[in-house]
Amino acid sequence: MMALGHLLSLLLLEWAFIRSCSESMENEEALFDYSATHCNSPWTTGLPGRDGRDGRDGPKGEKGDPGEGIRGLQGIPGRLGPPGDPGPPGPPGIKGMKGEPSESCSISDGQLKVISDLKIQLLKLKSALELYGSAVQVGEKFFATSGLASDFLNVNATCQKIGGTIATPRNEEENAAILKLVARHNTYAFLGLREGKTPGKFYYLDGSPVNYTNWYEGSPDGGGTENCVEMYTDGTWNDRYCYKSRLAVCEF
Repeated sequence: MMALGHLLSLLLLEWAFIRSCSESMENEEALFDYSATHCNSPWTTGLPGRDGRDGRDGPKGEKGDPGEGIRGLQGIPGRLGPPGDPGPPGPPGIKGMKGEPSESCSISDGQLKVISDLKIQLLKLKSALELYGSAVQVGEKFFATSGLASDFLNVNATCQKIGGTIATPRNEEENAAILKLVARHNTYAFLGLREGKTPGKFYYLDGSPVNYTNWYEGSPDGGGTENCVEMYTDGTWNDRYCYKSRLAVCEF
């Protein structure tokens, strides 16, 4: 009788356990789906259930502040592009007012020659200043130098090439003008004189006799061997070998 009661108790306990498992599976059906679930003892772990459906999108967040990055350096300019096509010609300008008639005048042949000579002198002076840089005027003559030195033949050839001659003082005033250039460069300069066949007798380069001299004391003393003339830095003259290098002073 006790064995029967004990068996009945076990049956009731198992029924209660099975009912409890059934209720639990009904409550969790939305979350889990087991393909093989047993409520028998011992228990076994079932397979993972399917992923749940995505929830609704949440509210949009607030817009953040714009970034403030450091501005980069300016790049190197690119190459120049090809020149563009020329534009159309512009309209003609406004015609100017008519000038006043000039007074009639006649110029004689003599006046034309004076004007022509003056233009030549101005051109010579322009050449002297462009080529030599410094010039001194005495009357209608100009004396100029570049500050360079050479032998007598090269100095004379250089002066002739630009329309002048080697400096030749014919009076005290012209000698003083040449002296200004000589003293400025602090050196000796060749003059336009040459010794003739007679030792100590000098002439201008055109062969005419010398009418003005300013010899240093005791000069000339070359005895026919020093055929050219140089000017010292005090304005006096001395006979000297023509192959020596002296300041080039040209006359226009």
